[in-house]
Amino acid sequence: MLNRWLYLILAIVLEVIGTTAMKLSDGLTRLGPTVAMALCYAGAFVAMAIAIKRIDVSVAYAIWAGVGTALIAVIGMAVFDEPLTWFKLVCLALIIAGVVGLELA
Repeated sequence: MLNRWLYLILAIVLEVIGTTAMKLSDGLTRLGPTVAMALCYAGAFVAMAIAIKRIDVSVAYAIWAGVGTALIAVIGMAVFDEPLTWFKLVCLALIIAGVVGLELA
């Protein structure tokens, strides 16, 4: 059985891939990315459900949401040419600091 943290990492990766596929689906009008999105989100929820059997839900969800948000922001800027600003970088750093703080608490 995979370590509980590996399930959380899997949930994050699947959610990030699913969100990227959602962007690529062009409003759910493209079949391939739409199917990929649905499968990835389903897998993410399954992996998260397994992870929170052994990780506090408050910590797991904060890590899932925070890391996922940060990764999607980076993908948006790197892949989809979204603007990179100092304010975005500061906000991403705050997200990461919050996730680390929750884990340390």
